[in-house]
Amino acid sequence: MHFEILVEDQSGKRMLDFLVPRIIATADSFTIRAYKGVGRIPPGLRGQIDASKRILLDRLPALLRGYGKAFNFPAAVIVVCDLDSRCLKRFRQELLAVLDACDPRPETRFCSAVEEGEAFRGKLRELSGG
Repeated sequence: MHFEILVEDQSGKRMLDFLVPRIIATADSFTIRAYKGVGRIPPGLRGQIDASKRILLDRLPALLRGYGKAFNFPAAVIVVCDLDSRCLKRFRQELLAVLDACDPRPETRFCSAVEEGEAFRGKLRELSGG
């Protein structure tokens, strides 16, 4: 399986660069893509997005639609971001609405926590069958 991991910042990427190879099976592959902040999900899931700014949630609807069309092999998208001061229930509903708007839907897991690492490990193991 291939894991496409989207994380909100470079510090999260550095942590995941260290952790992921120790968690997934040797037969699995992964790519970690760092963004320059978490941002907000755009209203209507479309918004006018400046792609050069590389803000994770601002670009998430387009990213997930693209992955849904591109993945024709065993793969999953994992979105890792801090919860910060957001309401977990409402934030999760917003993320799932983004995913539900995709056709086809990529296999996706959302990891939200006070610190990225708290949520990441369990979701990765769940997907890899470990």
